[in-house]
Amino acid sequence: MRITQQRWFYIPVVIMAVTLFAAQACKKGDASPPEGAVAVVNGAIITQDDFNTELTMMKKQFADADQPDNEQLAKIKEDILESLIARQVLYQESQEKGIEVDDVTLNSQFEKIKTRFPKEDGFKGMLEEMHLTEDALKAKVREGMIIQKLIDREITGLIEVSDEEVKEYYDKNPALFKQPEKMQASHILIKVEPEGGETKKADALKEIKKVQSELKEGGNFAELAKKYSQCPSSANGGDLGYFARGQMVKPFEDAAFLLKKGEVSDIVETSFGYHLIQAGDRKPETVIDYKDVKDRLAPYLKRVKTGTEADKYIERLKKKAKIEKILPATEKQGSTE
Repeated sequence: MRITQQRWFYIPVVIMAVTLFAAQACKKGDASPPEGAVAVVNGAIITQDDFNTELTMMKKQFADADQPDNEQLAKIKEDILESLIARQVLYQESQEKGIEVDDVTLNSQFEKIKTRFPKEDGFKGMLEEMHLTEDALKAKVREGMIIQKLIDREITGLIEVSDEEVKEYYDKNPALFKQPEKMQASHILIKVEPEGGETKKADALKEIKKVQSELKEGGNFAELAKKYSQCPSSANGGDLGYFARGQMVKPFEDAAFLLKKGEVSDIVETSFGYHLIQAGDRKPETVIDYKDVKDRLAPYLKRVKTGTEADKYIERLKKKAKIEKILPATEKQGSTE
């Protein structure tokens, strides 16, 4: 079932707190926002440092992927600023309603954050990277927990999802509940390192051909996998378990799904090296039964409803707030809402 969560306020507080804003109140009587502000919300400043912290965390998501172009980066920056403003109006509303978090609950949540870092220096490194002290992070955790309490009390706690709604969603979205065809396969891999050059590649091809000859002479695939394969699966006779299309590199997948049960492929070259593949059982495409997904679907639909209502709630708060957006964070002209 391919279902995703929505919006920032569903991120567990343990994670959300690490990137929450640190707003500072403007002094009464200030005619203009101080240097380094990217927005002012009812007199509370969102600083460039707050913005940069969020942007740094966002950019990390692109570390192993294509970097965003200028247009995409501008949209990311705009979204970050809007998120910071949303958090600020939510926090201000929570204070008006007298919502707080006791020290025992706060300290417990803060310790959970620290346990996400197996080594003490990992936690300290995170603080340094985000330019935060431990006390500042704890303040952010507190603010995040207070915002979550507001959302839970004003929105989530008032939303119900009926059995009829759950069943209707299931019936109207059959594609979401399909389990694709899967097959089981084993393989023997002789690696080819990218930096190995043509000589190493030729040696690997010679080795896989030797294994192929032993198979044709009646050798047992599993035993030969244990003996020759350079994949961790060799310990299990080359068994890769069940996989669907899209889970393996394409040349491997294409060759594997053409095989009948028990058949062994010709030599297949991928970015990992040379493979011999033996096909096993197959599981046909199926649809997850309603009774097996119902208990997971109801909370998901509640989150969707909460997201919709929270958007409306935030917009109402923003409409009655005095909001000023300032360069350079948005790279646009400042505006007042």
